Amino acid sequence: MQIVNYTAFRQNLAGNLNLVSDNNEIVVVSSSKGKNVVVMSLEDFNAIQETLHVISTPANQKRLDEALHEMRSGRTSRHKLAEN
Repeated sequence: MQIVNYTAFRQNLAGNLNLVSDNNEIVVVSSSKGKNVVVMSLEDFNAIQETLHVISTPANQKRLDEALHEMRSGRTSRHKLAEN
């Protein structure tokens, strides 16, 4: 994560945006008024949104916890995918 002030971000806008898009880096733009913003790729943002949705209900959280427990305890099996 990079932290830059507003002026430095603006002066190197293209470089900062390339850092975000090419390296999946998150850039925090700080302001003197304490209202900071985060710049991240749309891909990263969508991944966060999807994660928040998946864990948004207790039922989903329980299913995920159970699946992780099964995986970690070795109670999984491999299957070949059906080819159509």
